[in-house]
Amino acid sequence: MTGLRERKKQATREALREAALRLAVERGPDQVRVEDIAEAAGVSPRTYNNYFASREQAIVAAVTGDREARVAAAVADRPTEVRLADAVTEAVIEQYTNSGEHEREALLLITTRTPLRDAYLDATATIEPPLTAVIAERLGDAGGHTARVLAASVAAAVRIALESWLQPSGTSGLVAVSGSLPDQLRAALAPLAPAFDAAVKRV
Repeated sequence: MTGLRERKKQATREALREAALRLAVERGPDQVRVEDIAEAAGVSPRTYNNYFASREQAIVAAVTGDREARVAAAVADRPTEVRLADAVTEAVIEQYTNSGEHEREALLLITTRTPLRDAYLDATATIEPPLTAVIAERLGDAGGHTARVLAASVAAAVRIALESWLQPSGTSGLVAVSGSLPDQLRAALAPLAPAFDAAVKRV
């Protein structure tokens, strides 16, 4: 069970990312200061800095927040008879392409500013720790490096797919969406399948 302190921290994080997205949509990302986000969320700028290093991080968190946990949970929910490589691929595609209203609003903003795109890409690294844990459980590899290497490889593949999907467009600061995101993700993750199969075989 999550403790009170953790629940408060989660509530603060959610308030900050909601405020960041709302203000960015209302004013435009360049017109939003960290102080504005903190005030809208009812916290101090110093508290803000405990959660996010920039306004871009807070804005994209409306898309990326909790996604790492959802990816890991989606893998864990797959039956054990499902090939591990397939379970991971489908979980990633599911969580990166099922977008609600907030996600769509944030993605529209991300395509207007290269700094937002870069923050969005950087957030892919956060899927590594929870994915490591669920892969380790599946492999019985709690103390080994295999699960961590596989999870880090998945995070890198996801970043590569997103880089291909969100292409900077000249010097205008705009970002162009290119192709199908599910197809980009599937293609980037496909080379990892033999490594997953080999890890499962060793078990």
